[in-house]
Amino acid sequence: MRVAVGTGFLLLLAACSTPTGSTPAPSPAPSSSSVPTPDPTTSEEPDPPTTEPLVFAVHVRRPPADLTRRQAGLLLDGGVRQWSQLGLPGGRLTVTREPSALRSLAPDTVAVVPASKVGPEVRVLSVEGVQPLRDPEAYPIRAAGPDPAPVTTLTVVGDIMLGRRVGERAAAEGDPSYPLRPTQRRLRSADITVGNLESTLSTDGSPTQGGDSFAADPRVAGGLRAAGFDALSLANNHAGDYGETALVQTVDRLADAGLRPFGAGRDLADARRPAVVERHGVRFGFVGFNAIGETPEAGPGQPGASSVGMPIRTGPLDRAELDRVLEDVRRLARRVDVVTVMPHWGDQYTERPLPIQEYVARRLVRAGADLVVGGHPHWVQGASLVDDGLVVHSLGNFTFDMTTPETNEGLVLEATYWGDELKGVDFVPYRIGADHAPRVVPYDAAGRMFANFWRFSQLGATSPR
Repeated sequence: MRVAVGTGFLLLLAACSTPTGSTPAPSPAPSSSSVPTPDPTTSEEPDPPTTEPLVFAVHVRRPPADLTRRQAGLLLDGGVRQWSQLGLPGGRLTVTREPSALRSLAPDTVAVVPASKVGPEVRVLSVEGVQPLRDPEAYPIRAAGPDPAPVTTLTVVGDIMLGRRVGERAAAEGDPSYPLRPTQRRLRSADITVGNLESTLSTDGSPTQGGDSFAADPRVAGGLRAAGFDALSLANNHAGDYGETALVQTVDRLADAGLRPFGAGRDLADARRPAVVERHGVRFGFVGFNAIGETPEAGPGQPGASSVGMPIRTGPLDRAELDRVLEDVRRLARRVDVVTVMPHWGDQYTERPLPIQEYVARRLVRAGADLVVGGHPHWVQGASLVDDGLVVHSLGNFTFDMTTPETNEGLVLEATYWGDELKGVDFVPYRIGADHAPRVVPYDAAGRMFANFWRFSQLGATSPR
């Protein structure tokens, strides 16, 4: 994966500066010297110039926004001095056309740059409802530049627990996958959707964690697939809640439903085996590991999870186990274009990542991970750019039966790739209702959660005023 930031020459090709309802002035006739002379040796037309979106990038911590054509035209013409002219909060506004400003874009600045120059360190605004990174062909403002590579969207969600009281409510609704229904359309809209499943799909064994042993109706495997999931991590502390036989049955039932489980299996080789999903000629690979314990460690002939001992639950960092995971990442990076690692780590019920998480995340990125998305804290934790990799320490619960405000809210990570290049990320807020189902909420209704998320994030140097 490559995070693109550079310099470039801009050329507006779509007339978005014309106010809606007005008639554009006719173009002057070209002079005879500007008219190309046909080549008598060929009848082929010259290839048209290639173009890319010309985008409006803002500080990554600003909320999403959609510009009208008129507002976009005013920005292009230099006619905007206040955020209020765009219908957005803030005071004075400045405009830059320097891609070099993107890495440290000021909160009061809009960068007008070719899309090829942006990455996840900024937010790109939509125009007339068209998001230029996700739908570049439909975007109305163009710059001279390379045609965009094929677009692939990747959605990642946090901890999915479909047993205990979640399962009881789903049974009362007559649908084992009921909690997934409110977000199903959104999840299915992504090219690839991945999450962390913290429920076995079998009770063929004794519960190992008492009332905290999670098992869901086996039929949720089909519901997860219908909801759009392609791969699921089982590298967590609940995959072994009903013993070895139930763990292996869970792996098999997910695979039978057309899903790709990873991070746990019938032995160590199985647990280390990545899930690989190809879209638009780009291969995405996923591996996971459990640092919390409780699920047995997989070994030769031993069902369990791929595991790494590390604070705060499983002792000091086990460097041999970490090295094994790093080798898995290096091997996977040679096979695929984009590597995602899903660790189960950290401390519960806090928005602050542990220093050991940050250390291990750096090691994972330097071994070849492009994206690291953690689980287990049950609260949202921050995100950072580490070299060319994006690290999200925790997205929070996706569906669970906990009761505090922090455990009943979270973020959906929606990543957009052009080829193997991460172009942008959106963190979409939701709340889990009394029926244990998550539902997306407006960005401005999640202010407290975002305040904590940004407080412990290193995306964007400063917060918008």
